[in-house]
Amino acid sequence: MIDRRDFLATTSALALLGPASAKAQTAPRDTDWLHYANDLSSTRYSPLDQINAANFNKLELAWRFSTNALGPRLDADYQSTPLVVKGRIYVTAGFRRDVVCLDAGTGELLWMHTYDEGERIGSRGGPGLGVGYWTDGASERIVYVTRSYNMFSLDAKTGLPDPNFGDSGRIDLRQNDDQVMDATKGIIGLHAPPFVVKDTIVVGAAPTEESKGYVRGFDIKTGKRKWIFHTIPNKGEFGYETWTTPGQAEASGNMGAWAPMSADPELGMVYVGIESPPTDLLGVTRTGPHLFAESLVALDIETGERKWHYQMIHHGIWDRDVSCAGVICDIPHNGKIIKAIAQPTKQGFVYVLDRTNGKPVWPIPEKKVAKGDVPGEWYSPTQPIPSAPPPFAKQGIAANDLVDWTPQIKARALEIASHYHMGTLYDPPPLTSDKLFGALCVPGLQGGINWPGASYDPETNMLYLFAKNQLGVIGARVTKDGKVVQAGGPPPPGSADPNGGTFGGVASLKGGAPPFRSRPDSLNDPIVPGMISIEGIPLMKPPYGTITALDLSKGTMAWQIVHGETPDHIKNHRLLKGVTVPRTGQTGILGTLTTKSLVICGDCGLFTDEKGRKGARLRAYDKTTGEQKGAVFMDKVQTGATMTYMLKGKQYLVCAQGSSYGADLVAYCLPGEAPAAVRPEER
Repeated sequence: MIDRRDFLATTSALALLGPASAKAQTAPRDTDWLHYANDLSSTRYSPLDQINAANFNKLELAWRFSTNALGPRLDADYQSTPLVVKGRIYVTAGFRRDVVCLDAGTGELLWMHTYDEGERIGSRGGPGLGVGYWTDGASERIVYVTRSYNMFSLDAKTGLPDPNFGDSGRIDLRQNDDQVMDATKGIIGLHAPPFVVKDTIVVGAAPTEESKGYVRGFDIKTGKRKWIFHTIPNKGEFGYETWTTPGQAEASGNMGAWAPMSADPELGMVYVGIESPPTDLLGVTRTGPHLFAESLVALDIETGERKWHYQMIHHGIWDRDVSCAGVICDIPHNGKIIKAIAQPTKQGFVYVLDRTNGKPVWPIPEKKVAKGDVPGEWYSPTQPIPSAPPPFAKQGIAANDLVDWTPQIKARALEIASHYHMGTLYDPPPLTSDKLFGALCVPGLQGGINWPGASYDPETNMLYLFAKNQLGVIGARVTKDGKVVQAGGPPPPGSADPNGGTFGGVASLKGGAPPFRSRPDSLNDPIVPGMISIEGIPLMKPPYGTITALDLSKGTMAWQIVHGETPDHIKNHRLLKGVTVPRTGQTGILGTLTTKSLVICGDCGLFTDEKGRKGARLRAYDKTTGEQKGAVFMDKVQTGATMTYMLKGKQYLVCAQGSSYGADLVAYCLPGEAPAAVRPEER
């Protein structure tokens, strides 16, 4: 990948030469995108600026690669971000999670690798988030994890498995994992790309309660396991005593590292985020703060030895998995440069730590939090609350946060909310009853931020984050036999919210349409568990989606804007005729891309525009002010984070898009002759 300093030096030199001399020079050098978020630092940043505020609206479709022919079913939620290496795109795609290699200038399919896993079951379906890349200067490898937890190493030129890696190019990741699991039915998988650092492949896991989500390092050349880190400590290991009831650590599962990772090769550390233990919202089987749940752990790249950890939630009962990679950043602080890592979270905080030792850059005091009433639950008396930067997502909910566009809507919102507990970020899930349906949880169970993570400008120390502001419902209940269980998931048959709520979940705005056709009398329908909307209007005030710029040199918020249009079903709602509704934005899981002058992010929901077209937009914002500078029509919504590269004098923007009609990888560039396909002998 081109070094950012070399790129800036080249472009500056061309500017000094003047127009005529610059024209005589060669075109801008091609650039690569070698990791899920471009670099090991997970910055999702590129200094390219051929596409800028002045011309963004002129972008045209360069090529489109459909995934509809890959697999027996369509993939509506195509989450992958491609890599670009020497003019080739490498990406996972389709229902079966095949790997395809495309010409980066034309989208032409060059090769594909597919593997039939038969009846083997995995915990994470879909195409996954992408692939990993490695080279020693001569050999090049593409590594990926299949739906059912096999890992392949492929020759980047041909797509053929590397015969020197594992068993003819494949490793069964259910083996050699310090635990026993069924080879076919063990429910474990991974949707994040394998993370390649130097000659080590770091692989996490997304297991269920039956399996433990250990993290392992493998040799890139042979596939041999180099190390393993027990996210749930074994007896005698550091952290075991934080599981305060004997036997609970041994009995627990989950605790995987399912999100992308980041690394600092100079320090020799990889930074791994760990998820919640089972059952996410209930901790009666796991007393104590139990490491390493909801923690960021720094591991030695070569040995897997724990260098430090920081637990962001003690005894989590809110499903606050560490859902994305921490961002490696060198920031000025108190007159010196701190080697930092900024970890965005579902709960809407960014924890900024010294990445050499895990100590907070700004104070993160332990603050008292409420204790709940669930029998047998263990409650942490405090939680660490960052003093800076400020939260980038809505946290907690009160009566003033309920939708109030009309007196009728406000009254109904208060009536529905009276059946739920409303409180702060760390108010615990309550014991439910016929009168109390649970607690309204903000952010919802998906965040906040999720797997795409943030983007970061190393020139200005600005961190850019998309946030999803959406209600969730949490609670616990006692069964007839006296067992305490998590009250999450869909409500019992016949008690579903006719207005689109789900108990333990959200009233989705994705796609811009309500989940049912409103009835004129539905305002008088009985209020049932899981009802968290008013005829499809979310109970909480907008904005539903935002982009925030945080200045990590100061620990302050630079700006925050609403991202996305108002959904059609709100804009045209029968209860809102004659009401001026502000731009609401839309909920979803998105990631930002930062370039020399822009922050770029697509819409996660459809809407009908002034021309009567149903679609979405790829949007560009001025990165210093948040002002929208351009928007390009998309016929599907963005489902994978946007990336960029330069190829033969053209800058491309590429993102995965999806709908109920299938998914595509779509490339945009400025008008003009696109480069011809590269002949095989030139590759």
